[in-house]
Amino acid sequence: MNQFSPTRHLVLVPLLAALALVGCATGTVIQPSDLPTAPTVFKENSGIHHLANVSTPQEQGLWWQVFSDPMLDQLVEQANHNNNSIQVAAARLAQARAIAGLTEANRAVQLGLTTGAVRQKDVTTANLPQTQISAGANLSYEVDLFGKLSGATDAASLDAKSRDALLRSTQLLVQAEVTQTYLSLRATDSERALVRDTLLAYRNTLQLTEVRYKEGDVAELDVARVRSEVASTESEALALDQRRAQLEHTLAVLVGEVASNFSVQPTDWATALPAIPAGVPSTVLTRRPDISAAQSSMQAAQARVGVAKVAWFPNLSLTANGGYASPEVKDLFTLSARAWGVGALLSLPVLDGGKREAGLLSANAELSMALANYREQVLVAFREVEDQLSSLRLLAEQSEAQARSVASSSRATQLSDARYRNGFVSQLELLDARRSELRNRRQALQVRAAQYQATVGLIRALGGGWA
Repeated sequence: MNQFSPTRHLVLVPLLAALALVGCATGTVIQPSDLPTAPTVFKENSGIHHLANVSTPQEQGLWWQVFSDPMLDQLVEQANHNNNSIQVAAARLAQARAIAGLTEANRAVQLGLTTGAVRQKDVTTANLPQTQISAGANLSYEVDLFGKLSGATDAASLDAKSRDALLRSTQLLVQAEVTQTYLSLRATDSERALVRDTLLAYRNTLQLTEVRYKEGDVAELDVARVRSEVASTESEALALDQRRAQLEHTLAVLVGEVASNFSVQPTDWATALPAIPAGVPSTVLTRRPDISAAQSSMQAAQARVGVAKVAWFPNLSLTANGGYASPEVKDLFTLSARAWGVGALLSLPVLDGGKREAGLLSANAELSMALANYREQVLVAFREVEDQLSSLRLLAEQSEAQARSVASSSRATQLSDARYRNGFVSQLELLDARRSELRNRRQALQVRAAQYQATVGLIRALGGGWA
């Protein structure tokens, strides 16, 4: 006849209470109102398509090819393979995936083999030393009653997903930096050519002025003025040489080369200037890898809140072991030497000094930070798109105005030169006209360079693709 055992039933109370509360072990729910919403249209989504033919739709991938520059293609591909920042991000992804694998392994059955020999004496053997030889296997498995192990696995997997997105974000960043640095290099080459052509013209003028001075046709003041222009233009040319060298060195690091062994030969700036349509704002949230990374980190933090809540519930572990033990090796695997055991362990901490409460507070704080970071990433993304769209619109207008300025200053130089040769104006007026033309042509090149930089910035802000 079975008798009621209060002790035996009391040990089940914590488990029954935990099962009643299992519904509370879910992570914190993020409300849609906590997340920023995408605008319906970009405020600056106009005024850029007249720059050039609008580029065809481009998915994430080989976006830099829209510039139609073989040298640029080569440099970006080299950076994709050799850039150290990309390699670091790839290693971090591999590490995150390994951690996810370790977390998943905790959910599997654990099996271990043991063997050993013990020399001992006790009262059962009249205090005579005896050797005990053993061989066996241990089997253990933690039952995931409340989702602690699965929650930790989900969080680790989301961490790996975040690292994957961060790798893609790093690749996009490096590709954009290579492209912008290369385009700055080509813009500097064009500006250097312009300044050196002007310097050559000044030197020719100086030679002619010195001859005329020796013949008594002009005063020494005219020679001094031209010499001043020659020296000033030489200084500007050297400053551009320095800038080009630094850009080349920066490019070397980006593509993973030693600066001393790397060079890009000057050539004509024939890179195409595409017009990139911004498309629908909501696509930014799906294309930008940094937003994907922030979203995965937020979801991982949400899963960890659930894991922290599960810490209040008991753990159930199943164990089994079996093997052989004998004082003689020859009798080790006999039937009489066999031993085995099975067991189940239910554990529930009662007093932990506030450890579980602190863990839950920490997980909630991590979720708050991840949520705020996600909101910040979204806001920054839309700001960057608007910044580049406004830059392209205003730079297009500035380019048109600067083109008119260049045409007018070029005509003024022609007229001043003719008047100077006919003796109607002084050399000072001609030098002023040439100086103004050079300044306007350099500004036109700088505006053009800024258009390229803003175009690359827009592509990056859109996530490396556009519709």
